[in-house]
Order: sequence, then C-alpha cells, then structure tokens
Amino acid sequence: MMLRVISGLALCLTVVACGERADAPPQAPRFNSIDLAGAPWGRDFRLADQNGKQRSIADFRGKVVLLFFGYLNCPDMCPTSVAQIAQIRARMGVDRERVQGLFVTVDPKRDKPAVLAQYLSSFDPTFVGLSGDEASTAAAASEFKVFFVAQKPGPQGNYTVDHSGGIYVFDPRGRLRLMLRPGDSVDSKAADVEQLLKEPA
Repeated sequence: MMLRVISGLALCLTVVACGERADAPPQAPRFNSIDLAGAPWGRDFRLADQNGKQRSIADFRGKVVLLFFGYLNCPDMCPTSVAQIAQIRARMGVDRERVQGLFVTVDPKRDKPAVLAQYLSSFDPTFVGLSGDEASTAAAASEFKVFFVAQKPGPQGNYTVDHSGGIYVFDPRGRLRLMLRPGDSVDSKAADVEQLLKEPA
C-alpha cells in the first residue's frame, strides 16, 4: 500500500498540478477583448504622421500599439475612444512609454495634420495622428475592415462620418492581436494591454 502511495506521488512530480504535462506547450493567453491573433488582415498601414513622415507599424516595434480610426468632428465615439486610450496608457505606470496611441482620420479633407496634432495633444502629447489622401485612407480602412462613409453635407457644409468604433491593438512584435470593443470598461481593456506588455518584443 505504501509503495502505491509513493509511486503516485512520484507520478505527480512529473506532472504540473497532477493534470498538465510539465513539457506541455504554454496555453494561449485569455483576453477580455476580441482575440485577432493570426488574422490574415490588419497587417500594416502606410500613412503620414502630423509631421509628414511616412509611418508603418514597424516604426513602433517594441510597443503595444492602440490604433483607432475616426475623425475630429465626431461628436461622441471618437473623443470617448481617444480618452480611453489615454486612460489605458496612464494606468500602465512606468510601462506607459511602451504604449503608443495612433489615430487614423477617415476625414482627411478636414483633418489636416496641424489640426490632428493639436487635437490629440489635448489627450496625450505622445499620440500620433495619421492621414493620407482618399485612396490611401480607403486602403488602410479596407486592410483593417473598417467601415466609413461621409453623410451628405448640411446647408452650412457640415457633415458627419459614419464609421466603425473598435480599437485595434498590436503586440510588441508588431502583430495584430486584439480589438477593444466600444462598450467594454477601461479596466478590462487596460488588463489586456498590461498582459500584452509582458510579451517579448
């Protein structure tokens, strides 16, 4: 009987928690947000920042990147989303320098680079605004499956732009990993970003 007990204990020493093999591959992380790991889209973008420099995801290697498509005259979802990105970054403490917020305008006719820079700096001075002509804007939106369409201008020439509202998140290796949903709490979004920060660049 004692021999059986000792044999059982010895077996457990070769198994993690008596249920997982010690040499088993690590389990994929679980996130609160939509897991996009391995998606064959959302791979990159080619747009100019507010200083006219062409940018791609490779420029931000080593950082967790939060990418949002919107426009400056947006009355609600855009300022809310940008504010949340700023809050998420602030919650990372000393690691906040490894979190980069990017804003792609879907209204390049009105959202000129200087205006983009001023708008974003009011939320966080490190945020980068990206824009392009109609063709490059459409190409970037298509790559990320972002829907947007400008509505008919009113009597004063003002118009709104209907668009998708998710925040796309890249890991430190520059791979698309998550989409943060508009309705999720800042706490759940920050927890996912914090988890990605633990991954190697």
